[in-house]
Amino acid sequence: MFVCLFSGAFSGSTAWAQTLRTPSGPVLLTVDGPLSVSNVPEGASFDLPMLKELGETSFTTETIWTEGEQTFTGVSLHRLLEELGVADGSLRAVAINEYWVEIPVSDAEPDGPIIAWARNGKPMSVRDKGPLWVVYPYDDNPEYRSEIIFSRSIWQLRRIEIEP
Repeated sequence: MFVCLFSGAFSGSTAWAQTLRTPSGPVLLTVDGPLSVSNVPEGASFDLPMLKELGETSFTTETIWTEGEQTFTGVSLHRLLEELGVADGSLRAVAINEYWVEIPVSDAEPDGPIIAWARNGKPMSVRDKGPLWVVYPYDDNPEYRSEIIFSRSIWQLRRIEIEP
């Protein structure tokens, strides 16, 4: 990361004060809103290698949409928001089909939800709830086994809008 010297070149809520590197592969996730770092005027775009560079984490859990224990691998939502300088507000998580859910930033705890890109060691296709799925460690915390949390577990995630 480095500090850009742009001042006034871009307007809106996104401060282009620092940048992320530019994705070299297909963009899987875009994040917009008030971010501390960015790589496009609207916010931040990530390809899979960039998401992996933030740190892979995995956990095994059962879900209400799959059978048996599943191992999910992805980036911690906490880590992603930390990288982007987001500490409060809420997330409007939007799927490929424009379905969206609201997730409070307070859900982004270090051992909380991840943005998974793999299930049982394999990338997830769009048909298989991928390529990105917000998954909570449902078996690790009884509070994660609620209708509210299940409703926040959006799959086919493609965009996050940060709302103050």
